[in-house]
Amino acid sequence: MNNSHSASYAAAGVDVTAGYEAVRRIRPMVESTYIPGVMGTLGGFGGMFAPDLSGMKKPVLVSGTDGVGTKLKLAFLMDKHDTVGIDCVAMCVNDIICGGAAPLFFLDYIACGKNDPGRIAQIVAGITEGCRQAQCALVGGETAEMPGFYPVDEYDLAGFSVGMVDEERIIDGKRLAQGDVLIGLASSGVHSNGFSLVRKVLHLEHADLRTPLDELGGRGLGETLLTPTRIYVKAVKALLAAGVDIHAVSHITGGGFYENVPRMMTDGLTAQIEPAAFPCPPIFGLIQRLGNIPERDMYNTFNMGIGMVLAVPAAQADTALDLLKEAGEKSYRIGQVVSGSGGVELL
Repeated sequence: MNNSHSASYAAAGVDVTAGYEAVRRIRPMVESTYIPGVMGTLGGFGGMFAPDLSGMKKPVLVSGTDGVGTKLKLAFLMDKHDTVGIDCVAMCVNDIICGGAAPLFFLDYIACGKNDPGRIAQIVAGITEGCRQAQCALVGGETAEMPGFYPVDEYDLAGFSVGMVDEERIIDGKRLAQGDVLIGLASSGVHSNGFSLVRKVLHLEHADLRTPLDELGGRGLGETLLTPTRIYVKAVKALLAAGVDIHAVSHITGGGFYENVPRMMTDGLTAQIEPAAFPCPPIFGLIQRLGNIPERDMYNTFNMGIGMVLAVPAAQADTALDLLKEAGEKSYRIGQVVSGSGGVELL
């Protein structure tokens, strides 16, 4: 690689040597995520992973892919790039854990107008932190320098993750029953959904992003909105390891409660949720007030303070809440499963 340099390609706006420097900077961070099963090293053409299949009767792979979306526009405005990688990992692994699968590995894709090794290192720092939180390995990725397609100071970020679960342990909602308790795991804020509406309502391109606001607990608007998506993998794994019989799980992402909770329900059952049972972070009140947004639209766009919903048998609800507290999660009894026409009902 030391001899690899194309003056013609550089003249077209692509500096391959910047890519090598980025790899040099991120290598220690990537290797810090390695868990048993990782094979090979950074720089190969494909990431290799040998899963431990012991004790599994019929292993099932569960995959998820997603990006950070227009939240990246805020990262550009703040010139802060070390947290959006956590969002990228979270959006994938939180989906995977909904099926009861433990994430094994993650790959990222960064497309940029100009490869700035320092900025790439900041982005990957967030990705590796997300992988550590999700207890999975970063086994590869791709950085594409695309001058003329992206502005020189902008980039896009997406990812892909694979997990595994024994078929008999898949969480698919088939055991969901009337009387199950719904437990909500607190979000860290807006997470990485609804930012097109956030940007429109709050006029972020022209807003004061750094001045502390009493309404936001003394934090600035930019800092509040850039708070990374909470990763729930460790908490759900702790419940499963303790024998809690989780009947269904929903990751509250784009579409809020009205779109995502019905995805965990089965015919003849309805999720009744009481918004008064959990605190709503003040950022949502600010967005609703300044945008004059109807209540239903808020719950149909944002997580409103709950990033994941679990359905468990009523007899195990208190145990689950205690275990979640031990795992460092704020959680609330937010409703129950009742007989009905399906979907979700906010009381």
